[in-house]
Amino acid sequence: MDGSAPIVDPIAAVAARMEAIAAPLGADDGVRRFNELYLAVTRAVAIESASTTFEDPAFMSRLDVVFADLYFAAIDDDAAGRNVGRAWAPLFHKRGERGIAALQFAIAGMNAHINHDLSLALVTTTKELGIDLNHGTPQHKDYLAINGLLERVQDEIKERFTTGVIRDIDNAGGRVDDVFAAWSVTRARDNAWVQAQTLDALGGSGFLRKQFLIALGRNVGFAGRALLTRTG
Repeated sequence: MDGSAPIVDPIAAVAARMEAIAAPLGADDGVRRFNELYLAVTRAVAIESASTTFEDPAFMSRLDVVFADLYFAAIDDDAAGRNVGRAWAPLFHKRGERGIAALQFAIAGMNAHINHDLSLALVTTTKELGIDLNHGTPQHKDYLAINGLLERVQDEIKERFTTGVIRDIDNAGGRVDDVFAAWSVTRARDNAWVQAQTLDALGGSGFLRKQFLIALGRNVGFAGRALLTRTG
């Protein structure tokens, strides 16, 4: 009998953690709304990635895990009564507020996670694997290849969030729909790569790197508060 430990798919483990996060949360909880979107994206990306040929699949898999861990860290901070970071604060502070559409919570979570966390995940992953953050590398090509997939998944998620039991788009007078239409996951991810390059360049300067991250968290948090303005 083979006594070795079972091999765990890291992306499946990420999805399982998201399912555990959702389990105790109420249907109207704003964090649950984002978690639902993130879980759906994770599952869809895992399925579609299986038929996509990456130049460096190990990099893509590791980036997904490191990226998700930053969201899980915000969950853990909140559960422990610690302050969550500036980028995530609006979503966690307003998670139970009435008059905010489901899609607003989802977009606010995307704002925090992509516009703030993704650059940190890129720096961590590339340093861990000894990879450069230059454009045109195999890893950068793989990173860009995901954009089209995410755009397709985003459209499917929008449909899901504007029908069925969580249909509240009409109550927002179309404003949320306009915000979602203006959101571009491709532009956000392109910007995250540039931010990662900036952080990497600042790696030798603790003070400047700290100031950059403070400003980044403040700006993303400001956008999050604007996204979560009551519409109903």
